[in-house]
Amino acid sequence: MTLEADVSDLWDRYQDGLTAADATDEDAAVVDEFLAALEAGEVRAAEKTGDEVTSWEANEWVKRGILLNFGLRETEAREYGGVTYHDVLPLRDTDDLGERGTRNTPDGTAIRRGAYLGSDCIMMSPSFVNMGAYVGDGTLVDSCDTVGSCAQLGENVKLGANTLIGGVLEPVEDAPVIVEDGVSLGAGCRVTSGFRVGENSIVGENTLLTPRIPVYDLVEEEVIYGHLPAERRAFTRMVESSVGDHDLFEGGAYKPAVVATHVEEETLEATQREDALRE
Repeated sequence: MTLEADVSDLWDRYQDGLTAADATDEDAAVVDEFLAALEAGEVRAAEKTGDEVTSWEANEWVKRGILLNFGLRETEAREYGGVTYHDVLPLRDTDDLGERGTRNTPDGTAIRRGAYLGSDCIMMSPSFVNMGAYVGDGTLVDSCDTVGSCAQLGENVKLGANTLIGGVLEPVEDAPVIVEDGVSLGAGCRVTSGFRVGENSIVGENTLLTPRIPVYDLVEEEVIYGHLPAERRAFTRMVESSVGDHDLFEGGAYKPAVVATHVEEETLEATQREDALRE
């Protein structure tokens, strides 16, 4: 049987009542093999099926495999950096990172099992990459950044300090947050609830990208939700709220929106990748 078939069979048994106490060594071997495949980048929680950023789709069986690691494992006391913590999983073994030119700084850099980091990545402390996340080659995860469960980051992505990339595990059919190749997110950005950022886009500091906030795309002159097209410069602006004329709001009420326009040459130069950092 294939790994997908093994995971799907185990999921069906779990849905029928299989518990961590009942799981066999063979069952444990399946979830361990699955975690190894995630860490090797052989399976991913989502895949791009077309040319546009909107074409990403969740791999439901992969997300089910991740959920099995919570349902079929007992919480245990574990050690990391001399500190005892309690979880169903240990942190990821990072022995393979150095040979690929990827580095993570000490004192607060945590990579959970089932996360993939490509070659020439940089993780600054403190930062955290959760289970099922995919971090492409040459990507920078800066200080105080979180990469949530199943989030998919492309190659040469730059996450500014204190950036949150949200995770999506449930429902399993929902695609996670997507940040495509060459994207630069300014410090303090938040990307949540399966929002998708198209390749080579540049997002200003403290911008919130979520499907509930409209994106005013000045390139195509349309209002869109849930994604930022490729090669856009985006930033937050305030627009009039539907309750703007309410008596309780003196001077009017406003809500956040995202404005997207062309990426200008000077903006590209300001976010240029420094290869010396990855040598």
